[in-house]
Amino acid sequence: MNGQIENARTKNADAPTLQSAEFSRILLIKLSGLGDVAHTLPVLVKLRARYPRARIDWLITPEHAEIVRCHPALPNVVLFARRDFSKRGRRWRAVLAFLDLLKQIRRAKYDLVIDLHGQARSAFFALVSGARVRIGFDRPVKDIIRHGWRGAREWSWIAYTHRIPIPTLDVHAIDRYLWIVPLLGLDDGPPDLTIHLSPEAARNVQRLLEERGVPAFKPLVVLAPGTIWETKQWTIEGFAGVARQFLHDGFAVVLTGTERDEPRCQQIAGAAPGAYDLSGRTTSADLATLIGRAEVCVTNDSGSMHLAASLGTPMVSVFGPTNPGRIGPYQRPESVVRVDLPCSPCNYRRLSQCPFDHACMQQVTSATVLERAREILAATK
Repeated sequence: MNGQIENARTKNADAPTLQSAEFSRILLIKLSGLGDVAHTLPVLVKLRARYPRARIDWLITPEHAEIVRCHPALPNVVLFARRDFSKRGRRWRAVLAFLDLLKQIRRAKYDLVIDLHGQARSAFFALVSGARVRIGFDRPVKDIIRHGWRGAREWSWIAYTHRIPIPTLDVHAIDRYLWIVPLLGLDDGPPDLTIHLSPEAARNVQRLLEERGVPAFKPLVVLAPGTIWETKQWTIEGFAGVARQFLHDGFAVVLTGTERDEPRCQQIAGAAPGAYDLSGRTTSADLATLIGRAEVCVTNDSGSMHLAASLGTPMVSVFGPTNPGRIGPYQRPESVVRVDLPCSPCNYRRLSQCPFDHACMQQVTSATVLERAREILAATK
């Protein structure tokens, strides 16, 4: 392994030869989160177009695998059950499964590994593979950005034989991932964001809606109020106000999210009688199917937002501490609602860091979001 790290110092000296090289066994690494996985789909499509006969595997966590498993460009997913390490009574089994995973990756004899995750654990998988070509992001130039994404992290770049340069971060995340295009000679056409879902997910969602008594004849609105950063959460009353108005207008309103989002969804449902709370009851594929059925989706800056963008669902997303130009709904600026404040975007993750009482979110009203939603709905008819 020390020798592989040493070889990584060649960086991109022989990069031109990659454009004509033929690879037969490819491993794409993007473990999580939900939005990042959706952003990686265009790379998968371009890899399949360039290497039509290659075996292409995707290393991913089980909770996000269903988003990519049915994609026609992907024959196989390789699962890294990272969360099992934190479950009591399963840690020893998690260690054994991890060792089996390393053996599986080694036995596959990949000749190309593309690590778009860019952390120590993903770089470790790249090294373990033994692939002669390992591609990942470089470190950004010094002081390119003060906050937010900084390229390869945790010294992961030393694992790569070829590194994707980072000249700027003033581009969308999808376009950053596509900086791999010239390195491998992939086609430079528009990115394909299409998500392919299983019929089983459609059946699951239909069953969930029927069990909750959601009327089949009513148009559906999906509200996704969850997100990991507490600073990216729009207000409870804001979402509740949107829900109440859509209910008044004759829509069925469904709240979605993970188990972590259940308290917020319960509060919103309590403030908007008639809304249906499905938080904690859907897989990632169920969530995507539900969003795909919606007339309109209202979100924070979250994975649900990126699913809606990939699925082509009309949407409105509330932004505050983050930059929609870099991580917003791809090529859909009309879907972003934000207050123009000099402190935004700040990229603060915790409310305790904000000296302005979360003004970027507090000042966004439900009336503003509803007006934008109606404009978008009208434009789609």
